[in-house]
Parts: sequence; structure tokens; C-alpha cells
Amino acid sequence: MSPTSETAHGGRRLVIVESPAKAKTIKGYLGPGYVVEASVGHIRDLPSGAAEVPEKYTGEVRRLGVDVEHDFQPIYVVNADKRAQVKKLKDLLAESDELFLATDEDREGEAIAWHLQEVLKPKVPVHRMVFHEITKDAIREAVANPRELNQRMVDAQETRRILDRLYGYEVSPVLWKKVMPKLSAGRVQSVATRLVVERERERIAFRSAEYWDLTGTFSTGRTGDASDPSTLVARLAAVDGKRVAQGRDFGADGRLKSEAVLHLDEANARALAAALAETRFSVRSVESKPYRRSPYAPFRTTTLQQEASRKLGFGAKATMQVAQKLYENGFITYMRTDSTVLSDTAVAAARAQVTQLYGADYLPEKPRVYAGKVKNAQEAHEAIRPSGDRFRTPAETGLTGDQFKLYELIWKRTVASQMKDATGNSVTVKIGGTSADGRDAEFSASGKTITFHGFMKAYVEGADDPNAELDDRERRLPQVTEGDALSAEEITADGHATKPPARYTEATLVKELEEREIGRPSTYASIIGTILDRGYVFKKGTALVPSFLSFAVVNLLEKHFGRLVDYDFTARMEDDLDRIARGEAQSVPWLKRFYFGEGEAAGGAADAGNGDGDHLGGLKELVTDLGAIDAREISSFPVGDGIVLRVGRYGAYVERGEREQEGYQKADVPDDLAPDELTVEYAEELLAKPSGDFELGTDPVSGHQIVAKAGRYGPYVTEILPESTPKTGKNAVKPRTASLFKTMSLDTVTLEEALQLMSLPRVVGADAEGVEITAQNGRYGPYLKKGTDSRSLTSEDQLFSITLEEALAIYAQPKQRGRAAAKPPLKELGTDPVSEKPVVVKDGRFGPYVTDGETNATLRTGDSVETITPERGYELLAEKRAKGPAKKTAKKAPAKKTAAKKTAAKKTTAAKKTAAKKTTTAAKKTATAKKTAAAEPE
Repeated sequence: MSPTSETAHGGRRLVIVESPAKAKTIKGYLGPGYVVEASVGHIRDLPSGAAEVPEKYTGEVRRLGVDVEHDFQPIYVVNADKRAQVKKLKDLLAESDELFLATDEDREGEAIAWHLQEVLKPKVPVHRMVFHEITKDAIREAVANPRELNQRMVDAQETRRILDRLYGYEVSPVLWKKVMPKLSAGRVQSVATRLVVERERERIAFRSAEYWDLTGTFSTGRTGDASDPSTLVARLAAVDGKRVAQGRDFGADGRLKSEAVLHLDEANARALAAALAETRFSVRSVESKPYRRSPYAPFRTTTLQQEASRKLGFGAKATMQVAQKLYENGFITYMRTDSTVLSDTAVAAARAQVTQLYGADYLPEKPRVYAGKVKNAQEAHEAIRPSGDRFRTPAETGLTGDQFKLYELIWKRTVASQMKDATGNSVTVKIGGTSADGRDAEFSASGKTITFHGFMKAYVEGADDPNAELDDRERRLPQVTEGDALSAEEITADGHATKPPARYTEATLVKELEEREIGRPSTYASIIGTILDRGYVFKKGTALVPSFLSFAVVNLLEKHFGRLVDYDFTARMEDDLDRIARGEAQSVPWLKRFYFGEGEAAGGAADAGNGDGDHLGGLKELVTDLGAIDAREISSFPVGDGIVLRVGRYGAYVERGEREQEGYQKADVPDDLAPDELTVEYAEELLAKPSGDFELGTDPVSGHQIVAKAGRYGPYVTEILPESTPKTGKNAVKPRTASLFKTMSLDTVTLEEALQLMSLPRVVGADAEGVEITAQNGRYGPYLKKGTDSRSLTSEDQLFSITLEEALAIYAQPKQRGRAAAKPPLKELGTDPVSEKPVVVKDGRFGPYVTDGETNATLRTGDSVETITPERGYELLAEKRAKGPAKKTAKKAPAKKTAAKKTAAKKTTAAKKTAAKKTTTAAKKTATAKKTAAAEPE
């Protein structure tokens, strides 16, 4: 008897899903007899610190959370924030007759289901319920046809989890000791960072080359129209039979790759243009070919992320957050998939909409089938598509904002995938003539006409290059035949310069990782999020720019852990993990070879190295000998002319000379400076700027020396206290210090100004009741303070000039509770493609931010008011919307006051002291272990 039929005869079924949103949707489809509850993600994981490890475990197990000496047995603990939810699930299970584990259908979801079963220890029948879309039919079908837990998938996920823990917890401490505290390393995040760093190295090494060519505008001499223009524009292709060099002919060093091409400089190009001014031209050849373009495959995780980036300005993380909401609310199928396969039901739904919306002429005779291109793709899954056996058009969904935009993108792509090819013609016309000085010049023009748009009526894919020509772009040329005479209306010489390789964007980095078969598509969004959050990468517009910190980290990993960031090794490791998932390899032997370096690795991954032929041990051996790592060398990079960039604990800086020696120079490097912008010239500018300590003179009252300094949080002035001044204890004296006003600078501040700044706060006077009023300079600007009542001042100068009468007048006014009059925007960016409202940059309490009037997003490192583009502004807003509203922290109820006896108070005090001692001891024991909470994702 099926579970569904049993329900009709009574009984209670507990269905557990991951998210409350999914639980709410599914509950509406199952009806009475079913209780649907969420686990709220993972309920159990490896411990985040030694304090979470049961007391019976000691040594390395407490640090790693994995017993590497006993078959890599993981130590799982219920997350502290999930204990209440686990209790709730246990209580619900105690009242249930059956348990349905309805977590996601992928490897991660299978592992969550297994953990639930292990923790809840059900004594009732357990069913694994899987579905790839949340619709009434799909849910009821899943209930009626459950399966057993797939232990191979669970083992594969567990192996990945253990591998990532070992990688992160063994390698990250090396970074803490040799580069900077709180850094992290990860199996895929470190490789992704290396890709971004290597691209920047290519940009640094790049040398631009200049080349010229000619552009000719040729006329047929007849009257034209839209279908048959009278002129065409062609570029110079060859001179005397030798092809003219273009950008692709130059290497990264700025030199020609081959001498077989003609490199025109400005003088030769202009001379040739002048010599061709009176030349008679004719059509030498017309080559016409049929044009055919097939539709794009339905979306999988990575292609959705790429297109959402190109078309909507969404980051990978924002895309997945929006897609998650669409899935949980029943609008699309599961969004973590490698597959481009559509079910028969989906194909039928798409074909029906093609006929309904575009007509039978756009429907191919047979359904289109898309073969998977991703290695080890889980083909049992479907592509990402609208849910149901009848697709809702975007207008029918009732969606708004980001969810509407992403659903529309998915819907269009799915419908277009079942439409006919686009067809037309592509034409290449060669035009020739002889210059006045006897040189033969041949120009070339290409065109494309689309006679049947086919799938392009519904959808056209975007491009990573903003200057690229999209598939539906037509270029019509005049209808000419070989031998036709043409006259040159204009011939101009055009100069060009080669450009360095483009930096990765989120879309192109995802594409690169997938092409190299590194990581899994479902993890790319979190990987990119991690390297951004850790400060290894920041954004300039949509470009991913590596920080100088990432250069130091990658430098260390390449030199001392080359195998771990080797692209081929990482890809082969992915193959091995997939082999474990398929049951073709065993987890424990593989982990032993990876960690201890015993024997040959499954699939050959452990044999992969950095090509130097050195002995290759396991991970444990690699992290044991840290003495060979020179921390200063790892973090030092020559700039030129004796200048070296170094990465320190507080950021990057440039220096020249030796410390403590005459002529030594040092200057901080801006956090948002792209590494390829640090030239010798710019470094010289930084070193020439005021930095370090500037002696301003002696305070005539105290006799202390006053200096100005460039601090981490801005320029400031301070006094130098005598060596005998106590710095600790009850009699400790702190030096007077004050930040410079915004109008001041290190190289112009005077002793008088410094003494005035350090005199703050200034007593302005007292009110009628004797309450003192002071003028102070704070984090958010100048203000007055009277008791607990603060009032803002309009300028820093008022701190020294405001009188008591003026201060009392300010306090006589009602305190302004609302915001002050809105400041004009710093910049206008245009209309947001999602909210369709104007986007502007404003100056806020915490710095500049972008807003469309509904959503606010603070500018990140690398963004500035001057350089931010409209696309970057839209992306920041999209990411902010995807996160949803900020969660409000519930305020604690005020403690009830009770009359306590003195004896009880003494006991309480003693107890507190005892508890404090225990807490301090425990904290000391676990301090090191807690550091290992540094990120260890892929």
C-alpha cells in the first residue's frame, strides 16, 4: 500500500524539508494527515572549534573534528542554533506514524536527509521523497513513489566535507603564521583566487602595441534604401597581397607574432590613405554563404549565472538567492543542476507555448534534445525551467522585481530552446584598387541578413564582451556583383592599441572554472562570495580585481603547496570524488593517500605535481616543515628602481632602502588600487607624499613634542610623552590625540592648529541649570553635548567659534527626530532594469551608497563615486534585494528588579568569580581551535 493511500485511512506523516518557505508551499499541496516542517538547512556538521568536540576526543581530533588515525571518522555535532529545531522535530516525530525526508535531490540534500535520520533515530518507517519542482502533481507523485536513501551520494558528500576540512584546517594556519591572521585556504577557493591573480599578472606583464589600418566608405552610385543601402564601410585587409596586422597578431610583449603580416605605423597609414584618395575601386569578389543559428540549450546552474550577470547585472550569489526563492515558491525547477535535459512534460509545455505565442511556423517538426556537455553531470536532473506541465508566462506569475526578471529570463530561454533555427545569409565583399604610388590595396566588408528569426523572436543570448555583436544583429551590404565599380567617398587612417587580457567577471570566472572542470557548478556562487568576503578579490565595476593580499597568498601556495593549487590536479581530484560517488572508488583509501601520501592515488590525482619532479607527499607532510617558508620573501614583490611592494598585517605598502638606514622611504598603498596600476611612477608619487611622523614643534605648556602622523584611519596629531611616563597601571597616562579636520592635510597642518585640535572637547559654558555644554568632534562630525543631549553642528570650524548664546539657541530648538533636508545626489546612474526607477549615488552616514528609492546598497572596496558605472550600481542593488530585508534582533525584556539580601549578593558575586575563572581557562584552551573557523569551503 502506498503512503498516499494509507493516509486516507488515518495516520500522521511527518515531512521534513530544508526551508520554511518550501515547507509552507508543500504543506498546501498535501492536506490533512501530513505535518510539514523545516530543518532550516543542515542540523549537524563537523565542529567549528575544539569546544564543540566531546571530551572523550583528544589531540588532533579536537583540532580537526576528524579522526585521521581511524579511517577519517568525522565527529558530527548538532549545531548550537539548531538544537531547539531538532527537539521540535523529535517531538513531531514522536507523534507520527511515518517519516518522509524531502530534502533537495542533490548530493547535499541527500546528506542532510541522512543526518536527519541519524539524529532523529526514527522508530517508524522512513521514506526518501525527491522532486525537482514544487507543484501539486510533483509533490503527490513524490509521496506516492518514495525511495531509499542513496548511501553512495551520502558517502561522496561526506568525503568532500572531510577533504575540505582537512585542506582548510591544515593550510589556513600556514597563512596565519606566514602572511596574516584570519586568512583561509580552500580546495577550490584557492584555485579560483589563483586564476584571478594570474590574469592580473598577465596584465602587469602586458606591453601595448600600436597599429594602424584604413577604413573606406564606398558608394555604388545609386539610390539606396533599408534593404539595399547605397554605401558600405570596409577595412583595409591587405597591401600588395600581404595581410595588414590586427590586434590578434601581437603577443603580450607588444611584438608581432609573425613577420608574414604588414605592420602599418601612423606615417605609412596616412601616406597610403592620401595615395588612395583618387583611386578607382571595383568589387573583386562576393562570397555568400547560408547563415544558420540553432537555439541555446536550456539553463543549467552556470549558464544561468552567466546570463543573469550579462543581462540583469546579478552576481552569482544574488542569482542563486533569487532562484532559490523561485524554486521554493513553485515557479521553477531545482536550480542546482548540471543538466540541460528537459522532461517530456516540459518539452510538451514549451512546444505548446511556441505555437500559442509565435505560431506554428516557429515550431520544429520534432522536439529538440540537448546532450549534456558537463563531465559527470547528474543527467537524472532536469535543466532549470518553469515548473508545471503548463508554463506560466511572466505576466501570469504575479511576480515583481528581481524574481520577475529572473523568471522571465528562464522562461524565455526554455521556450526558445524548442523553436526553429534562425536562418539567413552571410556575405563577404572584397574591394580593390591601385594607389597613386602603385600599391595594390584590398578592403574587406562582411554583412549578415536574417531571413527567418526563429528562436531569436523569443531570446538572444548575451555576451561577456560589451562590444561584441549579438546573434540577432544584422549588417546589410549593398547588392553588388564582381566587377562593379565603386567610388571612395572617404578613406581614413585609424590608429589602434592592443589591450591587456580582460579581467574576469563573475560570469567569466564561473565559465573558466567549469571549462577547467574545477569544483561543482552548485558551489561556484559560494566560492566567488568567499574570495570577495575574505578580501582576496574586490570589484571595479563588474571586473574581479585581486588584492595585493591575494598575491602574497597565491605566491605562498604556488611555491610551497604547488600541487594543491595546480589546475589539473584539482580537476583530477574532482574526478576522483565523482568516482567515489559512482561507487568506483572507496573513500577511506583515497583520503589516506591524499592526507598521508601513501601509495598511488585513485585516478592519479595524488601523482599530479608542479612538474618539478620533487617527492610528493601527502597534505600532512606538506604543512609540517614551515621553516622553509620565508614570510618576508613570500609577501615581497619588486616594483622597479629599488622599490618593493610588501604585504603587511595592516595592508600593502611600498618601501625603498633598508629600515633604520638613511634615505629609507615607506608609503601605504591604497586598498582599492589594482595591482596592474602600481607602476614605478605611481610608487614614486606615493613615496613622495607626506608619510610617517612630521615634527610640528613643542607644546609651550607641557614641553612635549607634537607630531602629525598618517594613521590607518586617517591623518592625526599627537604628543610624544617622555620615556618615564607610566603607560600601564593606575597611573598610566595616554597621549593627547586628535584627528585632522577634513580641510587639513599632513603637509600643511601647523603647531597652533595641532594644539587647538588636541584641546577638544571644548567647554562652551553651562545652561541656566548649571549643566555643562561642550563642543566635540566625533565619528559622524562636530556636535554639541549637554548631558545626554547631543546636537549636530554644521561645520568643524564651529567647534572653536561657537558661543554659549549660540549653543543655547540651538538647544532652545526642538530636537530634530527625522532626517535633515536631503542632500542632492552625488551622481545619477540611470534607470534600474529591475525596479525601473532612477538610480542615484548618495552620501550616507557610512559613506556613499546607491539607491533607487526603495533599496540602498553601500559602495564596496574598489567602487568610487567617480568610477562607478550604471551596470555596477544595478548589480549592487540586485545583490542587496536578493539578501532580503535585514533581520531585526529581538530586544531583551528588561530584567525584573528584585530585593536581594546581602548574603545572596555575596554568594552571587563569588559564583560569578568562579564562573569567570572557568570561562577564562576554557577560553585559553580553545583560542587556537577557534581560529580554525576560518573558511574551509571548496
